Amino acid sequence: MGSPADYNLQGQNGGRVITSASGAVTGTFRWVQVVTDTVLSVFTAPNITNATGLQTITIPAGVGIGGRITAITVTSGVVIAYDI
Repeated sequence: MGSPADYNLQGQNGGRVITSASGAVTGTFRWVQVVTDTVLSVFTAPNITNATGLQTITIPAGVGIGGRITAITVTSGVVIAYDI
């Protein structure tokens, strides 16, 4: 049996599907998986330098972003944000 840390890395602590209909989403997420080409209007990650650089650009499907993500707003597309 794996350690609890393994479950975090596998998304077993749960997550949320976020779309433009979700509005502003806050929480503490460890990973965001881009499901379809996505544009974010808000991306807050205190431990990522210049995280706002991910705002207003098209992030292609399949990209994963790790860190301590605390706020996400999707303008278009779909992401899954995995809880810590």
